[in-house]
Amino acid sequence: MTATDPIANLQTLIRCPSVTPAEGGALSALEAMLSPLGFKVDKVKATEPGTPDIENLYARLGNDGPHLMFAGHTDVVPVGDEGAWTHPPFAAEIAGGELFGRGAVDMKGGIACFVAAIARHIEKHGAPDGSVSFLITGDEEGPAINGTIKLLQWAAERGERWDACLVGEPTNPNRLGDMIKIGRRGSLTGKITAHGVQGHAAYPHLADNAVRGILQLTQALMHPPFDAGTENFQPSNLEVTTVDVGNPATNVVPAKATASFNIRFNDTWTAETLQQEIIRRLDAAASEGVLRAGRAPFRYDLVWAERPSHVFLTRNNALIASLSSAIESVTGQSPALSTTGGTSDARFIKDYCPVVEFGLVGQTMHMIDERVVVDDLERLTVVYETFIARWFENAGI
Repeated sequence: MTATDPIANLQTLIRCPSVTPAEGGALSALEAMLSPLGFKVDKVKATEPGTPDIENLYARLGNDGPHLMFAGHTDVVPVGDEGAWTHPPFAAEIAGGELFGRGAVDMKGGIACFVAAIARHIEKHGAPDGSVSFLITGDEEGPAINGTIKLLQWAAERGERWDACLVGEPTNPNRLGDMIKIGRRGSLTGKITAHGVQGHAAYPHLADNAVRGILQLTQALMHPPFDAGTENFQPSNLEVTTVDVGNPATNVVPAKATASFNIRFNDTWTAETLQQEIIRRLDAAASEGVLRAGRAPFRYDLVWAERPSHVFLTRNNALIASLSSAIESVTGQSPALSTTGGTSDARFIKDYCPVVEFGLVGQTMHMIDERVVVDDLERLTVVYETFIARWFENAGI
């Protein structure tokens, strides 16, 4: 196998069943691709009480000069009903011009293409006049505790510094060249509990129904809108994701009701100011409303999920322009610069260097029959190869 072939690279990686938290051989396969190219490869195991140990990989080529990082993950989500797959999920079979397999687009395909791109650059021009590194985790699809966060810390403690990062997530909604992610909305999750008084449904004057309280609290969170959006971000949006009473009896007024919510927020807010606004809304709803006429305002509790994701926007012209021009030269499309979608490990990398995301078309990620158009693997490799050359030129080499 030659590392310059993205199809062969991807088939090798897919055939490693690396469902989170299993390494499945994927990082060892990646090491076998990178070491012959001159990369110094480190395997880093991260641990945390109560969570699975995770294998990660950090590889660097070069010792100085501008430093470009490629980041991604080799772990994949479970396959679901394996019998429903047209082709076995870890066989990496090609049919009808498509390569099938779990992780084909999310995101072993992006890794396979970047490996091929740097291998081709080295073959044609030698190593870049600077440094290139791979920061690859096995915990992106899981709790993200023993993955990118700890690998970044490990590398930084050893003196690693980066000037820019490209994450190879599948950013394109319809066709290769559609979209670069130049930022991400923040994400904040909480759980509220409304407290009432349990009683008999036939004697409501002796009880307070907590369902009334939870409805008032959730309504206050969903209306009015938090903002109208900003220049680079769509409006912040809160969704109530669960409402639970846990009451199996139809003749009992429940004393407690809970609701969980998640809000994806733009740069109008920080996680801290948004938390303050949510508490303000809940306090107002609890004080203005009562469970029953004549009763005191009701009591509620609020618990925040750990580690909110913070909103960020990358404004590094050398990085964005190098990638945009590379995409346009290969695909003929001028990519949209977007902040839509969920979160990714870019939310951790942005604390160390400017970061953008660009990879394959994501229409089949996490689905039965996840697959990638074979021709897109070659085109993405050429985009990455062109980007590598242009980034180092723009970085002053």
